[in-house]
Amino acid sequence: MKKIFISIFIISLVSCNEKADKSTTDNKINSTAQTSVQTSNPSESTITREEIIKETNDVILNVLKNKDYKRFAEFIHPQKGVRFSMYAFVNPKEDKQFSKEDFAKYQPSKTLFTWGAMDGSGDLYKATIDDYFTKWVYSKDFVTGQIALNEFLGKGNSLNNLKETYPKAVFTENFIKGSEATAGMDWKCLRLVFEEFQGKYYLVAVINDQWTI
Repeated sequence: MKKIFISIFIISLVSCNEKADKSTTDNKINSTAQTSVQTSNPSESTITREEIIKETNDVILNVLKNKDYKRFAEFIHPQKGVRFSMYAFVNPKEDKQFSKEDFAKYQPSKTLFTWGAMDGSGDLYKATIDDYFTKWVYSKDFVTGQIALNEFLGKGNSLNNLKETYPKAVFTENFIKGSEATAGMDWKCLRLVFEEFQGKYYLVAVINDQWTI
């Protein structure tokens, strides 16, 4: 009987020690987590809006270069969707616009969409989403281009109404200068227009620009 009592006492003592050790470990984990949260805030506050936009711009350019259009959909504004303009002039009534859901639905398909009218001929430009992205949106390797924030580097002879159409937006311009053979007139640029939604920046417009007739 005495041996049984001693055994029970030892088991109880071990159990209490295990609980005490677990409590100490949990407290250490919680303390570490709180410290991590507190130390992360100061570094986040040093990141400026300009840096966030430029970093997002770089990510999207690489997404376009790699033709990762499923990931591109993640950057589309959840409420406003994204509008595509073939040239500097934005026409809200005629330019093609997609919600995030519609883009994800039609991107893999062979559905032809009318994106606008070709400069000079006036012919309607019809293409699938993939073809439009490959042959028009990312027609140059814009990753290697010059980047500007809220500034126009490419200046042609077509009306540029970006700031009037998106007065609350911020935008990047990715500029590829023209060649000497054409006196620089074959320049091209890709403008990405962002608006903030619930603390994040999303695409509301993708605008291409080039010299027009």
